[in-house]
Parts: sequence; C-alpha cells; structure tokens
Amino acid sequence: MILDQVLISKKSKPNKNSQNAHKLETPIRSIAKSISWRIVGTIDTVVISWFITNKLTLALTIGSIELVTKMILYFFHERVWNIINWGKK
Repeated sequence: MILDQVLISKKSKPNKNSQNAHKLETPIRSIAKSISWRIVGTIDTVVISWFITNKLTLALTIGSIELVTKMILYFFHERVWNIINWGKK
C-alpha cells in the first residue's frame, strides 16, 4: 500500500532530466567518476592492507598499484555499460 503510493507519486512527478535521458555519458564524466570512486576504494584498500600486514609502506604500495589498475578497469567497465540499453528508460 505504501509502496503503491510511492510508485504512483514517482510516476506522476515530471522528471526534469527526462529530456536528457537519451543522452549518453561523456568519456570525461566516466573519468571523473572513476577517479572519485577510486579515491574511496584506495583508502579502503590501504586501511585493510595496513590492518592485515601491519606495514604502512606495504599497504601504500598495494593501494598505489590498485589505484591505477582499477581506475583503468572502471573506465572501460563504464563505457561498456553506457552502450548497453538494458535497464534504461
């Protein structure tokens, strides 16, 4: 019942982004998203690595390698998902 009301209210509100829904994400936006996400992910990796190894230098080395490789992987992952129409309206 509450869920029905939420769904109905969402459908009845005009989406201010509906005019831009057909536009694809630009590569520079994918780069910005990959950088911001990798900052969060790398901090997590460094903290976990430091906790496990108890060596800050090793943790920072692991985090540095992970930062570069996962930014590259994320960029291409985003570009592929940008091509896929599944789940877009």
